[in-house]
Amino acid sequence: MPGRILVVDDEKAMLLALKGLLSKEGYQVETAANGAEGLRAIETGSFHVVLTDLSMNGVGGMQVLEHARRFDPDLAVIMITAHGSEKIAVQAMKLGAADYVPKPFDNDELRVIVRRVMETVLLRRDHRRLLDQVSDTFGFEQIVGRSPAMRRLFETIDKIADTDVTVLVRGASGTGKELVANALHYRSPRRAKPLVKMNCAALSQELVESELFGHERGAFTGAIARREGKFEAADGGTLFLDEVGDMPLETQAKLLRAIQEKEVERVGGNTSIRVDVRLIAATNQDLEAGVRAGRFREDLYYRLRVLELAIPPLADRREDIPLLVDRFLKDAAGRFGRDVKPLTGEALRACLTHPWKGN
Repeated sequence: MPGRILVVDDEKAMLLALKGLLSKEGYQVETAANGAEGLRAIETGSFHVVLTDLSMNGVGGMQVLEHARRFDPDLAVIMITAHGSEKIAVQAMKLGAADYVPKPFDNDELRVIVRRVMETVLLRRDHRRLLDQVSDTFGFEQIVGRSPAMRRLFETIDKIADTDVTVLVRGASGTGKELVANALHYRSPRRAKPLVKMNCAALSQELVESELFGHERGAFTGAIARREGKFEAADGGTLFLDEVGDMPLETQAKLLRAIQEKEVERVGGNTSIRVDVRLIAATNQDLEAGVRAGRFREDLYYRLRVLELAIPPLADRREDIPLLVDRFLKDAAGRFGRDVKPLTGEALRACLTHPWKGN
């Protein structure tokens, strides 16, 4: 198994023995002859696991642990403890040590502990790398634009993505409201949890509430089994409500309660279920006009509009049209196995002057 290990011990014989044992297992092993050397090695090397003696002259194992955790929270530390120091080892575990090995230790036991800890570290780093790839794939890469308006949009997304603030995304149909929701989620600390999407315009009031909050068996005709709603499915992650302006007034009241109380009740149920979601709503309507007309609750409007992102239509950012044309040509060529042929000047001018009413 690949992996880099730093061994820290002020006993030379132990240091050499551990290096020999672990090197035979295929690990890349570096050594530090005391705690101070270990601190410097942590800062200059790139290790997956640190194996350190607990009791050393000068800088001790606990200081090595604390420094490693501060420098790289993903760096796993295994403590080697002398007989009678198990209580200190337990304290080290509470401070973030991955495991401890009591002296005198069995070589096979040490191999098993190191292998298990190394597997955990490598899996965690692989997971983070995959999340970063997902962030790139579903983040800004999907939103095409270099115009000043789009640059401002990217900057705002970057600033607020790692918060839990509720966001209202406003824009005409086809401007990419769902892509903005993707970017907000996949660039946030919640990206390892679900991004659940719901179109509020596509369902009747009864079905909207069932989709949003779930239902109990027998709650209505056809409810033959209990069903989890979108809020529960998004627990720990993000809930994206598209076309929120089309939500029925009665459902709006229940949504407001869910936002305020951070809990939901399934249709036909009477048990409150705690939920932890980041809410992103989107609309192509003028919700302020909806409030004045009595179609949309004013209190819900301000709850959703903690921060508003406005996506400009293509007509207001024509300098982005050549980039979009290039993206669509490459996508189509990839799907159909064709070479990309650039547009003629005449075709590009036609694209630039077209009104693009549907964006």
